[in-house]
Amino acid sequence: MTRFLSILLGLTLIASCVPAKKYKDLVEKEKLCSEELESYKTSSLNYEGKATDYMKRYEVLTKEVEILKADTARMGQDFRMFQAQCKKINLENKALEAQFANYRKTGELTTAGLQKDLESKNLELQRKQDVLNSLEKDLSAKERLLAEREARVNELEEAIKRKDEAQLQLKDRVAKALVGFEKKGLSVVQKNGRIYVSMEAKLLFKSGSTFVEKEGQEAIVELAKVLQDEKDLEIIVEGHTDSDALKSASHPKNNWELSVLRATSVVDIMLNNSNMDPKKLMPAGRSEFLPVDPNDNAKNRRIEIIISPNLNELFDIISK
Repeated sequence: MTRFLSILLGLTLIASCVPAKKYKDLVEKEKLCSEELESYKTSSLNYEGKATDYMKRYEVLTKEVEILKADTARMGQDFRMFQAQCKKINLENKALEAQFANYRKTGELTTAGLQKDLESKNLELQRKQDVLNSLEKDLSAKERLLAEREARVNELEEAIKRKDEAQLQLKDRVAKALVGFEKKGLSVVQKNGRIYVSMEAKLLFKSGSTFVEKEGQEAIVELAKVLQDEKDLEIIVEGHTDSDALKSASHPKNNWELSVLRATSVVDIMLNNSNMDPKKLMPAGRSEFLPVDPNDNAKNRRIEIIISPNLNELFDIISK
């Protein structure tokens, strides 16, 4: 409310020197910029939350696979041990049966002892066989679960690989399209899973202006042509200023407004010179509060175009 009153007071003071139509257009533009900024901030926070959730779930799945592998190895070892024991008991049983056949002729007492020993061995053998069957059943269940988890992890890793490869290819195409502007204050870098196209203000704007100069327009149009056919992207256009105070009776009246209007100007050029989907774009203003070099205001005055992948595919895999 305070901001609104401030704007109203400022507009009242300049009403005598600004045509009514231009004043109305500026007010409407600022209102649209504010609404779009809030909408895209919410969208950005949602995708960041999705990305964080997907990484946590990926780590959990990876840990579960490691535990299942360890359990499977241990159960396989137990299975082989019991199998060896069963073979040994079978051999002992056969030996006892042979002895029993030999001792039958020697007397009932010897025969009764051997019979008892044989029955005991048979019971032990049955118990071992039951344990072996149970272990074999558990091992099969663990192997099936391990296969399912490994399949999901492989699917997730493949999707991540595709995203990374697509992003690297896009970064190369962007860098190639803008190669002629690299020595004029433009850079293209990939970090934190995003592509950052940074354009210094000297390439785009005159001091305090929101109008993009011809050479800056050419760079923006080239970038828009590269991005227009990309479907799974979210693009944030951020305006940044230096810390020098901007005081004006007309728009832009401060660094916040200057940064937002400059970002909006870049978005307008991208949309007017390509087939880009407006839903993928979000203009935003950062004012002077994210400097890249506290000792160099020229570098701080810039436009940053942040290209982020859409994580819906990865989130769908995690949510299965």
